[in-house]
Amino acid sequence: MVEAKKTAAKPATKATAKKPAAKKTTARKAAPKKDTSEKRTVKAQKAAPLKAGATKAAASKTDSTSDFKERAMTKARSAATQGKERTGNAIENLSKMIEDSAKTLDNNVGEKYGDYARSAADAVSSFAEKLNGKEIDDMVEDARGFVRKSPAVAIGAAAVVGFLVSRLIKSGMDDRDA
Repeated sequence: MVEAKKTAAKPATKATAKKPAAKKTTARKAAPKKDTSEKRTVKAQKAAPLKAGATKAAASKTDSTSDFKERAMTKARSAATQGKERTGNAIENLSKMIEDSAKTLDNNVGEKYGDYARSAADAVSSFAEKLNGKEIDDMVEDARGFVRKSPAVAIGAAAVVGFLVSRLIKSGMDDRDA
């Protein structure tokens, strides 16, 4: 009897919980497998020349890169040689102009100032001879050595040259605008 009271005293929470309905599995028919090996073979045959070309290009990449580098170096060396020759000629012409002006200075100001001009012309002329006598590679090595010895002076010189070039360009633009 005590047991009957205990069960009666318990409130009924859920009478009977419904189980979810089981999913029905439908038997699907498997689609017949297509024979793709034939399609793959055709695609492989079409792609074979492209693949061979890519492989050949990858193998010759180093050859073409070194060839491109060689051509670039040759052109750069040629341009530098032409620039060196033009600069040497311009410096020689400057030396001649200073020498000619020395004669004028002798007559107008005095021989003392004419001598200064002649020594300056000699210095400029010797610099032109040194420039014409050196090869481009030697000049590059000299520049590298100078930068290693005194990088602060090299940076300062580059800044001054950059300033002068910018002023020249700016003055050329101002002349065009006027």
